Amino acid sequence: MPQSKRLFFALELPKAVQQRIVRWRAEQFPYEAGRPIAAANLHITLAFLGEVSEEKQRILAAQASRITQPGFTLCLDDAGHWPRSRVVWLGPRQAPRGLLQLANLLRAQAARSGCAQSPQPFHPHVTLLRNAQPRVALPPPGFGWEFPVEDFVLYESLFDQGRTRYRPVDRWQLK
Repeated sequence: MPQSKRLFFALELPKAVQQRIVRWRAEQFPYEAGRPIAAANLHITLAFLGEVSEEKQRILAAQASRITQPGFTLCLDDAGHWPRSRVVWLGPRQAPRGLLQLANLLRAQAARSGCAQSPQPFHPHVTLLRNAQPRVALPPPGFGWEFPVEDFVLYESLFDQGRTRYRPVDRWQLK
């Protein structure tokens, strides 16, 4: 029987940005605020694919390899709290057009390949805390991390010994 993988397309944050966010998060949110996401798992999901067969993975990878889009600069300068999903997030106050185009293209390709996509509009974000308390105090404006985005990644989500980790499976350069 063919084995499937739990996959998603995402932007990988540079290691230096991951580390700065983790330090900032520790200063801004008390331990009781929620469960912090590991630095290595900080990313921006572009398109969630779910359980995908090897054949479908090859099709999605071939489609991704044909994307010809320039890179862009991303600034993570906004934070928010989604009480229903109990998530505290970090994202861009103004999403660059290149980011929105890339996510829309990947989501459309995924949907055409049979990977159900959320009906919710794309909201680029990095999940900082899960199981967040109902009344989390958000940091005041004035923070932000800007970095160039030059590629996007296909990740596999692995659950091992009670922890989730994300393993890069493939990577494509933006032109």
